[in-house]
Amino acid sequence: MRFPDDGKRHEIIDGVHYVTPSPNLGHQAIIGRLDLALGNFLEGRPELGRVFFAPLDVIFSFYDVVEPDLLVIAGDQLDIMTPKNIQGAPAVVVEVLSPVTRKVDEGVKRQLFERGGVREYWVIDPKRETLKISHRSPDGTFTDGTVLSRAQDAVLTTPILPAFSLTLGDLFRI
Repeated sequence: MRFPDDGKRHEIIDGVHYVTPSPNLGHQAIIGRLDLALGNFLEGRPELGRVFFAPLDVIFSFYDVVEPDLLVIAGDQLDIMTPKNIQGAPAVVVEVLSPVTRKVDEGVKRQLFERGGVREYWVIDPKRETLKISHRSPDGTFTDGTVLSRAQDAVLTTPILPAFSLTLGDLFRI
């Protein structure tokens, strides 16, 4: 809460302070489309959950506070929402890769989300027009990830939100 209001994203992972610039227009367009699709889906199904986008603090611990690009709180975990932030692991966390954030998103953030209890971690690569989904395994670790591609006319679905679907063509449309 003491981070400067400087238009940059400030996060703490394992006690290390990470600062990244604000996202570009392509990033914002993709997150906006995903937020709209999820929001419209959940509007008529509030029992399934809620969707939120950055900036919003997700607090895993005193040493782990992040602002995912987008997150879904499932219907069975609404108690982790507070008026100021999210206190615990969202069901779904989404990050859009950029040259600046790729290493952190695919490294320390993925590790945090895995050990923190996130059920699915979606990593969107705008350059390759892919979306990688890491699912929580029965042993509590993430799978290597299922890669969906616009080139293959893939459709995004998740067991966390039954009946939700979004084509990657719609997600990555120009």
